[in-house]
Amino acid sequence: MRSAYRVLAYLIATGVVIQAAAIAYAWFAVIDKIDGGAVLDENWEGNAGHAVHGIVGISAIPLLALILLVVSFFAKVPNGVKWAGGIFALVVAQVLVAFISFGAPGLGVLHGIFALALFAVAFMAGHRVVTTPRTPVATSAGATVQ
Repeated sequence: MRSAYRVLAYLIATGVVIQAAAIAYAWFAVIDKIDGGAVLDENWEGNAGHAVHGIVGISAIPLLALILLVVSFFAKVPNGVKWAGGIFALVVAQVLVAFISFGAPGLGVLHGIFALALFAVAFMAGHRVVTTPRTPVATSAGATVQ
């Protein structure tokens, strides 16, 4: 379970990197089209970068965060539930800020800041598994098993 916890935490951090890359591509592609004479109007629905950003951000990362939270109860990672809970809370805040920012674009700054925080916390949570020793478990014979 410790390995599952580590992998899930690192997948969330990787998802944040994918998000950043996708949205960077999305808007640089838009700028390129506009520079080429295209017009952005109310019928425009985005490009592949926007689609990837939306799919990963609204389904993949929240699902991974929920699974990580469940796994954290069984993984026996020191403070693992706390870290997973923090990740889940950041994901919820991230999604809420994203939707609120459509009506109040200035709040979009928080979306970027929360993304950096989510990456850092998810990476640290995964790294904690590698750097903390397994908790010894006493057997009925009195021996300890790692």
